[in-house]
Amino acid sequence: MTADDFYLRRAGVLLHPTSLPSGVLDADADRWLDTLEAAGFGVWQVLPLGEPQSGLSPYTCISAFAMNPALLGNFDPPAYTAEAFRAFCAGQRWLKDYATFKLLHHRFDGQPWYTWPDAYRHRDPAALDSLRREQAQDFLQLLWQQYQLYERWQQLRRRANARGILLFGDMPLFVAHDSADVWAQPENFLLDARGRMTVVTGVPPDYYSATGQRWGNPHYNWENMQADHFDWWLQRMGYHLEMFDLVRIDHFRGLQASWVVNAAAETAVDGHWQEMPGDALLAQILATDGHLPIVAEDLGIITPEVTALRKKYHLPGMSVLQFGFDAFEDNPHKPHNIETDRVVYTGTHDNDTTRGWFEHLDADMRDHVLQVLKIDSSTENVADAVVDRLIDNALECHASLCMLPLQDVLHLGSEARMNMPGTVDRNWQWSFQWDQLDSKIVNLTRQRIERADRLAKSHV
Repeated sequence: MTADDFYLRRAGVLLHPTSLPSGVLDADADRWLDTLEAAGFGVWQVLPLGEPQSGLSPYTCISAFAMNPALLGNFDPPAYTAEAFRAFCAGQRWLKDYATFKLLHHRFDGQPWYTWPDAYRHRDPAALDSLRREQAQDFLQLLWQQYQLYERWQQLRRRANARGILLFGDMPLFVAHDSADVWAQPENFLLDARGRMTVVTGVPPDYYSATGQRWGNPHYNWENMQADHFDWWLQRMGYHLEMFDLVRIDHFRGLQASWVVNAAAETAVDGHWQEMPGDALLAQILATDGHLPIVAEDLGIITPEVTALRKKYHLPGMSVLQFGFDAFEDNPHKPHNIETDRVVYTGTHDNDTTRGWFEHLDADMRDHVLQVLKIDSSTENVADAVVDRLIDNALECHASLCMLPLQDVLHLGSEARMNMPGTVDRNWQWSFQWDQLDSKIVNLTRQRIERADRLAKSHV
């Protein structure tokens, strides 16, 4: 996908594969692509496809590369050749470390790697070779799982691209401490001699939290990463570009400066901003891959330096219409302020559905929203009218790409919310059923997309 391709007007849907009726990459995924094509959508956006470290969150995974084996389901793969399987294993430098990490994680009952015996914690070659020989069948099965997942996703990508549909991925900026990546390359992270974090990630206090947010991921050892020309990052981005036509970098502002918190601190209050070499990293990715099909997640309080970095590399940012109802005319989430270098959303996976958002506003704010949207408060099914108006506003604005969560297309309420930040229970569990997505909705959606001049075209 070239930079010029991005500026073709498109509409897409945000839907993680776990929200398919089956929750896996089986025939439902093929049917989903057929439905997207019929509705006129040109983009399918997913959340990170990795294996959750614990729970269901795809933003905290045990590998920055490996796909979640749970997505495979009962997929019956074609007769892949041994040569192709060997070529895959040889070409994915992360794969051996991932499979070894999984074996050890199981052996030590899920205990984090920095508590393992020294031979495994420090990756003694003889101990690891012995482990892989002892559990050769299990090790091979882990490699085979990843190969099947990779091939299945490539099959879906070919089918999508043949229909003029782009696949849009999501990359968390930071990785989990107890992950194959940190275990395999501890020198790329700020750790002590025992592998424990010295500083952690987070964000400072703001309007939403008086103590900030202590995320607890390890910070990168950027000095070491720069010394080897960002090799790990190039591997990571290269793998994502094999999987997707477009990739969102979550918490993009952390490439310009990150909030650094002492690992011993219980909150993020006493952290500090530290500049990061995002400019050098993006320049290296551009020089290596020749293009940057990246969307910068730039929500929240964004400094001029972050915007300058995004614009230097011509990366689109994000606007969310639910955030556009304050009193500030320069709010970048108001439709009249949204330019072509933005991806516009009614809401993201972290927002309530648009219907749920409206229904949970207080009475004064609901009246304000109706006034801004020019909807009479006596309108029958007023919440449906709000959803429709926000969808049309998103489709009709200047943003080159308009992304709609499927929950909004279906006019669903808070029961269909994907995630509520800061909470653990009941997140990442929503899925739709095919009878909710009938031909009437598909046809009406296509008409709206065509009216906004966003009908999918084969420009892949």
